[in-house]
Amino acid sequence: MTLWVAIGVLAVINFAIKAAGPALLGDRPLPPRVSLVVQSLAPALLAGLLIVALLGQGWREFDWRLLPGLTVIGAVVTGPESDRLHRLGCIGHDCDPRPGLTTASV
Repeated sequence: MTLWVAIGVLAVINFAIKAAGPALLGDRPLPPRVSLVVQSLAPALLAGLLIVALLGQGWREFDWRLLPGLTVIGAVVTGPESDRLHRLGCIGHDCDPRPGLTTASV
């Protein structure tokens, strides 16, 4: 019973946090500095998770098998085409891999 109470409390807290943004901002856009922080948060967290996964707990267990995957990610991110990240996000989803186009305009 305690587990379900904890899950319910966390669900309510999650809903409150997600509802706070639209309730406080309405239709106003985020300030440029806040928008930059929000956009930078996901890559920073991903980089931290990759470093921990690569070097292990206490940074003593280097796992060389992750290096090919990191190389592919680096090639996709720094590649010459600017829309590669958008195409990467479309893998397994029903979306047009070309930004700005919808399925109605094709």
